[in-house]
Amino acid sequence: MSRRPFLLLAPFLLLLLPGELVLLGKDGGWLTTRHAALMEEETCTVERRDASLTYAQFIQHTANTYSYRKVDLPFQEYVDQLLKPQDLDSLGSETLYFFGDNNFTEWGPLFQNYTPPPFQIPGTTGAYSFGIAGSGSGVPFHWHGPGFSEVIFGRKRWFLYPPEKMPEFHPNRTTLSWLLDTYPFLPPWERPIECTIHPGEVLYFPDHWWHATLNLDTSVFISTFLG
Repeated sequence: MSRRPFLLLAPFLLLLLPGELVLLGKDGGWLTTRHAALMEEETCTVERRDASLTYAQFIQHTANTYSYRKVDLPFQEYVDQLLKPQDLDSLGSETLYFFGDNNFTEWGPLFQNYTPPPFQIPGTTGAYSFGIAGSGSGVPFHWHGPGFSEVIFGRKRWFLYPPEKMPEFHPNRTTLSWLLDTYPFLPPWERPIECTIHPGEVLYFPDHWWHATLNLDTSVFISTFLG
């Protein structure tokens, strides 16, 4: 039986670790000096746990404020025209990101073959969301209910703050621009909890925690929202 990974945020975040990590290739030739921020941050301040974590231990540990417009778009059109590295000059509110409300008729076979994390919050049910995004893309800081996020392909860097600590950011700026222009000037006590998750790793994000994501590579991921 394979051992599945997990990740726990401060007292509430969890990263599920696989027995072995495989780092996939970066987008060839795109990491210029201006994109040095896409290099993986070695420090992970999220507690890591493996598949020996029990349900009792998980339970013991354990409405978006900035939502943008939604656009109906065929998947093939998104891949052909929009699946590309983040443009540093584009605003977050102008960047389309394939993630959110999925067509369960179209994506049913994918979700039927997906094995979700083995834990649930009492009184909640899980709703899946599939996403694919180019390197340098991501979702600016926001919050919503609890859930899990698993990387299938690529790497995704997470930045998190507890509910009572609103991060310093502009809702229309991209995560990449925040990482380049704001993050380097934050004093240590204002830095977020952060970690980069790899294929097969799962991050649990608690209810109402602020979080932003940055895809370090072209990435494929599935989130399970608990509500």
